[in-house]
Amino acid sequence: MKKKILVTGGSGFIGTNLIEYYKDNYEVLNLDNTKPRNESHSTYWKNVDILDQEKTIQLFNDFQPHYVLHMAARTDLDGKTLEDYAANTTGVEHIITAINQTPSIEKVIFASSRLVCEIGYNPKDEFDYKPSTIYGESKIIGEQIVRDSKSLDDNWIIVRPTSLWGPWFDIPYKNFFDSIKRKVYVHPKGKNIYKKFGFVGNCVHILDKLLFDKKLNTQTVYLSDFDTLEVKQWANIISNKFHGHNIKSVPLFVLKTLAVSGDVLKTIGFKSPPITSFRLDNILTNMDYDTTKVEEVVGKLPYNLEEGTTITYNWYKANN
Repeated sequence: MKKKILVTGGSGFIGTNLIEYYKDNYEVLNLDNTKPRNESHSTYWKNVDILDQEKTIQLFNDFQPHYVLHMAARTDLDGKTLEDYAANTTGVEHIITAINQTPSIEKVIFASSRLVCEIGYNPKDEFDYKPSTIYGESKIIGEQIVRDSKSLDDNWIIVRPTSLWGPWFDIPYKNFFDSIKRKVYVHPKGKNIYKKFGFVGNCVHILDKLLFDKKLNTQTVYLSDFDTLEVKQWANIISNKFHGHNIKSVPLFVLKTLAVSGDVLKTIGFKSPPITSFRLDNILTNMDYDTTKVEEVVGKLPYNLEEGTTITYNWYKANN
């Protein structure tokens, strides 16, 4: 008999890749209030909002999963109050209640976010927070709810995805590929920028290893590739796939001017300008996280930067 895996938020970016990864060898169930991005996953989907506690508990009980990957969340940065991010706080409480009423469960992974700390801030430990967004604040509360729960066994781990990319991605990380395709991405001249991003194929592999390993139970770890990438190098790989040549570089002051223009566009209702001050700061800031403990459990990742980019490019061309 196949083991059962339940993914909340299985219609989202990471969730879609998890469903695809597990569907052939496990019974899978996706709990999401949005239909699947991948239409072929419709048979695995149950339409439910995790804020509906009664229905969430019922679906857990009906399915009796062995493993749970809690990916469901509100992830945009447009909310004005913590109440706007109730899925990230009250929703976590509802998932814990459902877990406690489902005795079949052997392991749970809770997804948080790197934005529990502002971009460029390296926390001293997993309890060191420095958010710059309400979304980040909501994820801090979600982490604290998990750690403070008296009812959970020690069969859980919290992961903080960094900036993940790959098939089925969307705003904001798909914007990078979009801008290079449209030849509007330019790199700040003379700037080497290093990021610990994550190809989703590698990150699904990591999640799978963590799901069946107990060494990091009750800990909080970052979910990303293990090697940093240099942004211009990666942009050149992408550009050569689309256009056969490298990207262009311009002085930083030009990008800052464009970013201010993007800020203005956003204030008048343009939902996703090509660049804003927030995105430019994100681009310019080096991003590194300690993944040593995860590396010891997982070992070598299945895809290098070139391979992950090729897979993503092929998906992009087929779906855009």
